[in-house]
Amino acid sequence: MAKISAQICRLAACAGLFAATLSAAPAAAQGELKPVNGFDGKTIRLGLIQPLTGPAAVLGQPVVAGARTWFDYINKEKGGIAGKYKVELVVEDHMNQQAPTVQAYNKIKNDVVMVAQLFGTHTTLAVLPQVNDDKMLVGAGGYDYVFFKERQLLAVGAPYQIMAVNALAELWNNQGYKDKTVCALIRDDPYGAAGLEGVEFASKKLGFKVAAVVRFSMADQDFSGQMAQLKAAGCQLVYVTTIPPQFVRMVGNAVRVNFAPLWLGQFPTWSGVLVDNPAYDYMAKNLMIASEGPEWGDMSVPGMARMVELQKKYAPEAKPDFFFTIGYKSAQAATAVLEAAVKAGDLSQQGLAKAYEGIGAMSFGGLTGDHVYGSPDQRRPPLTSSLFKVNKAKPYGLEAVRTNFTSDLAAQYVDAHK
Repeated sequence: MAKISAQICRLAACAGLFAATLSAAPAAAQGELKPVNGFDGKTIRLGLIQPLTGPAAVLGQPVVAGARTWFDYINKEKGGIAGKYKVELVVEDHMNQQAPTVQAYNKIKNDVVMVAQLFGTHTTLAVLPQVNDDKMLVGAGGYDYVFFKERQLLAVGAPYQIMAVNALAELWNNQGYKDKTVCALIRDDPYGAAGLEGVEFASKKLGFKVAAVVRFSMADQDFSGQMAQLKAAGCQLVYVTTIPPQFVRMVGNAVRVNFAPLWLGQFPTWSGVLVDNPAYDYMAKNLMIASEGPEWGDMSVPGMARMVELQKKYAPEAKPDFFFTIGYKSAQAATAVLEAAVKAGDLSQQGLAKAYEGIGAMSFGGLTGDHVYGSPDQRRPPLTSSLFKVNKAKPYGLEAVRTNFTSDLAAQYVDAHK
């Protein structure tokens, strides 16, 4: 199958590319597609497995809104995938927990063509053995670098490791944090481990020692012990891997012991709802976020301009949110795979796998860096990421310090982990 370069940043051009590709398809592919699990000959059903209840719901609900927005556009303005097959989303709640993830996956796996987005690093890893056995294509909502090398995972976005090394390099080299005492506050699971891996790689390349690595669990509610350890170690910059409800509690414990380092948060640490939290002033002074892409609403970025246009049209109730962007990007990537599979006349698991490996280079119009897909050994994640500071005057409460930049460390990390 010929490779298809999906340039999502220019939707009109992208639609034209897909249309031209389909028009050139073999006669067999132009006819009616054979029904498979999740496809009855008319409608393509896709899974979304997200935290819709519990502490992480503030992150999972915007993911669903972003994915719905993209597929509303595809269904209503493009006539569906390949201008013909409408998309229906099957949404399940996994509460950001491993066992419910496995249950949700088993509930829908025979009723969907693919899982367009599965939220979480630890949750994705929990179900990965079954995903591999089933040959199911799954949009990986976790940002661990290893997901780019898993055959059945469709990873979108710069990995946590890349975000960490770029942000630390920027702070160390350009933002006045060279020779500061660096520490890490790490959730004791694969999500935390991915961030810590980036911190430790940066420490070796930039020549600093991680003075303290302090851990916590997802169930922890009190962090007074962790704050005491970090303060005793003299930490001036702390890389933290958590989610908003826990970070608020961390801040409360930090304030009580008069501990105010620069917190560098892995991006799920932040949510726009925190601008109304009583701890906002502390966060505005002491928190930066390692993330990717532009500020919400930066209309100079083609992908952002188009996403905001579609959000206003199809999800006007949705607030600016990075996790909306995640759902939207994941839906775009799934669309590229589905279009290629329809072109080849095969929506089976084998057909989707072949389509995925044939995509090649893919751009998201500045919402994330350029991706290279293909077979696992050919895939390459984006090397760019962004650094933000807290500012409630900005949509989503984040102001860009520097966007879509890279460092020598990012390429070195990927080269070291091929």
